[in-house]
Amino acid sequence: MKTAVEELTPTRVKLTIEVPFEELKPSLDKAYKELAKQVRLKGFRPGKAPAALIDQYVGRGTVLQEAVNDALPGLYGAAIEEKELFVLSQPEVEVTRLDDGKELEFTAEVDIRPNFEVPEYDGLPVTVEEAVVTDEEIAQTVENLRDRFGTLTVVERAAAEKDNVTIDLSAAIDGEDVEDAATKGFTYEVGAEGAIDGLNEAVTGLSAGETATFKSTLVAGSRAGEEADVTVTVQTVKVKELPEADDEFAQLASEFDTFEELKDDVRKRLERQKKLNQISEARDNALEALLEKVEIPVPESVVNTELQRRNEQLDQQLGFSGMTREAYLEEEGKTAEEFEAELAEAAAKAVRGGFILDQLAVNEELGVENEELSEYVVSQAMQMGLPPQQLAQFLTENNQIPALVAEVLRSKALNLVVEHVKISDSAGNELDIESLRREINGETDEATEEAEEAPAEAAAEVAEDAAPTAEDKDSTKE
Repeated sequence: MKTAVEELTPTRVKLTIEVPFEELKPSLDKAYKELAKQVRLKGFRPGKAPAALIDQYVGRGTVLQEAVNDALPGLYGAAIEEKELFVLSQPEVEVTRLDDGKELEFTAEVDIRPNFEVPEYDGLPVTVEEAVVTDEEIAQTVENLRDRFGTLTVVERAAAEKDNVTIDLSAAIDGEDVEDAATKGFTYEVGAEGAIDGLNEAVTGLSAGETATFKSTLVAGSRAGEEADVTVTVQTVKVKELPEADDEFAQLASEFDTFEELKDDVRKRLERQKKLNQISEARDNALEALLEKVEIPVPESVVNTELQRRNEQLDQQLGFSGMTREAYLEEEGKTAEEFEAELAEAAAKAVRGGFILDQLAVNEELGVENEELSEYVVSQAMQMGLPPQQLAQFLTENNQIPALVAEVLRSKALNLVVEHVKISDSAGNELDIESLRREINGETDEATEEAEEAPAEAAAEVAEDAAPTAEDKDSTKE
């Protein structure tokens, strides 16, 4: 078999594959065997008719077509492996010549990962936000905690901002009631974001038992996106009374005896969260810095697939919240065209980021051990609130292990980059990510090593179900 590769674009190639006819013999024998089961020839049992009679009965062309259809996937796969191409789409195959007894020739056009050099990343400067906790942030967190422990008291006055009101809502379009837009006993805080347009203004100034009507665009239900006359009736008006910020409150809301101890704990928690954010930001910004140093063309088909995935994910999230895309865009202050352009740009950047991490994994000969994959399954299961065995079974049954291997490989490649870049915060302080991790966890080096062993032990139970086979690992190349 001979294979020639023609580059159509940096991300698409055309393979021309010539196959000597003798290499088709296994597929030809298989075609005769299958066709023999289908034909009924006098004097022969089913499946026993000779090849010459099958040629006469169904036509030699039919036999050849069956054989070629059977052989093409294997021949194409062998050509891809021989030329070491990283394919990204299904091929467009065309048989260009079939000389009976002599040769088969076919072409295959396919999108591939482009060739590029991973830029030097050792010492690459990366900046993250400074992990400074302000007095205002501490005060706001304490205020939020007080709000959680506040008590609601009914008041005999008109509703004002920050009051909690219980209301009945109904809507009508051209005098016709919209049944699925009606609700009773709905409680919300006046002035809160996310309320339908006009509701806060209509409720403000109403006392219990009073009603107001206003126009608004429905954001959910059968008439979503249409303007309706909305009627709101206030049932009750309540004011939230917050506990005093003192030692008694600290004992009520926490494990601490004094308010100062509570504030100190709030500061430490905010500090820890900001340092966690630094680690996440370092990973994002390190990849961003790499992408800025190299031009990577991306196949339109791959970007479109990623764009479709993101759109479906957004629609699913909006569906859960009962919001239409139109209402979401209005809330974001963007037109559909602006949003799609931003989403397409983000999809293309995600694809380029994946390409550079994939290539880095190849360059550094990174692999995924069963233990690493199992630990990843355990961590994902914990985030999703699922038993690890259940998630491992789902991934295996749905052939998601190769994708999982690729995801872990990319994470390892990004970890490698983060280890070598020069990270500093916005104030100019140099940061070491590993030291930062230990500081967050309050661990010594020895304790860190022990902590790293624990997930491995927990992951052992799912290793057999989730671990990739050699075939799984190879499949990530396609």
